[in-house]
Amino acid sequence: MVLLGTPSVQLFNVYPRLGALLQLHRPVLRKIEEVRAILRTLLGARQSPTPGEGLAHSYVDALIQQGQDTGPDGLFAEADVMACVLDMVMAGTETTSSTLQWAALLMGKHPSVQSRVQEELDRVLGPGRCPRPEDQRALPYTNAVLHEVQRFITLLPHVPRCTGADTLLGGYLLPKGTPVVPLLSSVLLDKTQWATPRQFNPEHFLDADGRFVRPEAFLPFSAGRRVCVGESLARTELFLLFAGLLQSFSLRPPPGLSPAGLNTVPAPAFTMRPPAQVLCAVPRPQGC
Repeated sequence: MVLLGTPSVQLFNVYPRLGALLQLHRPVLRKIEEVRAILRTLLGARQSPTPGEGLAHSYVDALIQQGQDTGPDGLFAEADVMACVLDMVMAGTETTSSTLQWAALLMGKHPSVQSRVQEELDRVLGPGRCPRPEDQRALPYTNAVLHEVQRFITLLPHVPRCTGADTLLGGYLLPKGTPVVPLLSSVLLDKTQWATPRQFNPEHFLDADGRFVRPEAFLPFSAGRRVCVGESLARTELFLLFAGLLQSFSLRPPPGLSPAGLNTVPAPAFTMRPPAQVLCAVPRPQGC
């Protein structure tokens, strides 16, 4: 993902013929092939489940089982399984890990917000009980903070698309096959949709009574038919990891640095990654 955000790759995206001539995309392809090699080893080491044995124990097991049921000419041949797993790894791990890094950084920078999240977690969950997916409704402030993290960081503001048919947009004709780059930050940071769009403010997702609300302008996973297929999984995963982290630790700047001194200017990459810096995780007695 770091390579995908380099100026050379961006030049390749804008001027593909020039990029192909200069071989600007080669480092990215090499890294993808390295990931493929690792995945081939992991897939080969898995014991194939018995066809029709019942529920699969993992995503990979489900893919393999589908391949056994449909045969080598079906939709779940070996190459298809590899493509699905590669999508999961590349689209699911980087986005989740970067969002959690941002969440940790923003909690260190906004200690009052962090304290309020921890107070809610302690009150609702009690000592020693780990958060569960069904706890989200009982934790409106925690949920609001996590949504505000995703809005504020605009992790993937410019994922390219391509028109599948001739399209008329704003009086302009976009012929079939036209590359289109939707700018999600134009919505996530729109001053007509958010009270303080350039500030980290969890109140964007709370009503006057402190209940969680989700405005229509919240679109970090994009919209329409090409919305992120892993949205529901990502939401649950982020909630469990974020709530569990703040239940067990308090996040603070290193000695000698104030919260205001933490840097929140994104590092250049395909995703808007947080800049590398140090945080201190102080254990809390209420951890699960």
